[in-house]
Amino acid sequence: MKESTELDKSVEYRGRLTAVLALATLISAFGSSFQYGYNVAAVNSPAPFMQQFYNKTYTDRYKEPMEEDLLTLLWSLTVSMYPLGGFFGSLMVAPLVNKLGRKGTLLFNNIFSIVPAIMMGVSEIAKSYEIIIVARVIVGICAGLSSNVVPMYLGELAPKNLRGAIGIIPELFITIGILAAQVMGIRNILGNSTGWTIMLGLTGIPAVIELVLLPFFPESPRYMLIQRRDEKNSRKALQRLRGWDDVDAEMEEMCLEDQSERAEGRLSALSLLSQRSLRWQLVSIIIMNMGQQLSGVNAIYYYADSIYGSAGVNEKDIQYVTMGTGAVNVFITIAAVFIVESSGRRLLLLLGFGICCGACVVLTVALNFQESVSWMPYISIACVIIYVIGHAIGPSPIPSLVTTEMFRQSARPAAFMVGGSVHWICNFAVGLIFPFMERGLGPYSFIIFSVICLVTLIYIWMVVPETKNKTFLEVSQMFAERNKTEIKVGNGDLPLKDSKENLESAEKITAF
Repeated sequence: MKESTELDKSVEYRGRLTAVLALATLISAFGSSFQYGYNVAAVNSPAPFMQQFYNKTYTDRYKEPMEEDLLTLLWSLTVSMYPLGGFFGSLMVAPLVNKLGRKGTLLFNNIFSIVPAIMMGVSEIAKSYEIIIVARVIVGICAGLSSNVVPMYLGELAPKNLRGAIGIIPELFITIGILAAQVMGIRNILGNSTGWTIMLGLTGIPAVIELVLLPFFPESPRYMLIQRRDEKNSRKALQRLRGWDDVDAEMEEMCLEDQSERAEGRLSALSLLSQRSLRWQLVSIIIMNMGQQLSGVNAIYYYADSIYGSAGVNEKDIQYVTMGTGAVNVFITIAAVFIVESSGRRLLLLLGFGICCGACVVLTVALNFQESVSWMPYISIACVIIYVIGHAIGPSPIPSLVTTEMFRQSARPAAFMVGGSVHWICNFAVGLIFPFMERGLGPYSFIIFSVICLVTLIYIWMVVPETKNKTFLEVSQMFAERNKTEIKVGNGDLPLKDSKENLESAEKITAF
């Protein structure tokens, strides 16, 4: 009777959101992902006051005012160094997560947040705008690492039936970070001549909280078992995360994944590019990350203020309307957390890119007739909001989630490094090129973005499979058919089909 009760309890807790898993998710997402979003928007509202500081500092040094072209260059560097730092951070992902582990890398990454937070906080006292530019590179490295390592860490902690919901939490905290920066940037709070240094320095607070609390939570059990060969601590970590002692079925699944990887060999970042068995997975994450960043999301935010102004919104109130758009982004991402496991990843990607494509087309028309038709500015506002909703449903949160699911343990760090590098290069390119596109094409720039959304949608429709509620090994098998390769387990004497049958048997034994 006692044995039966224990087994019933093990079934009851299978796949549940335990306190340990929930807290590890919230702490890592707040300590790392939140900073990514916060620093995206932190320089927007105080921009005029920061530029005044640049000009005043230059005048005090050289006894003459700064030329307009030099001020524009320095400000462009301030903004663009952040995604450039993100690219450098992405290149560091694979070596760091393999050496320090997932949790260890997140703890180490806090250096790249606390140091630049102090630098930006004292920049006005030090009378140096160079400190801000250098700090933006360093905090960009923090964002590049966190945008890849947090989804990887949480994807490996979560049970397969919760992996989608938990995998979207980092994107949720990115949107919360953007909203927090918009709130802090209100003129009456910190977006003024006396508060902007404090606003920039606040990015260090989440890092300190993570540095204090995250050590109390487990490292990825998959990392410890497959890469560190530490079965004992891997089992203990898994038991803490699941809230019960019987984790044999999940340990068996990880062992099967380990055997299949040993049969194929460990992968470096360079060998990943030439690995036939990972060809379509690699192409998929590259296209999804390119589609995410080249779909026009940054351009939409660039146009938002002028769209709101043309619709009759008071100039002083535009910051509140922009903040409202940020709040919509947060609420839709929260909704995605709750529906991703029922709807699946593929549907959300298709729906999201489809909405963005349509919104860009209608927005192009609305912007062209905005001056001549009195009610057209309201259509423009609706297009901005609809676009934000579409992007928050799929293109923003899903690519990092499916990157976790498409690759097995040894290839995952290199895959995140490649996907993250593409993400940040495209982010940097849009920031660099869009002002010239806007000057040359005007509203017709959004036609290019709509085409990119459509092409990405077609690719996802034709190539990307549904990965919800699948083990990493099962997802690899789905792609193996497209790659025209076979997944081997051990020395090749146990095909995947038999391995899956063994796993299913183990699950039945555990359940009954």
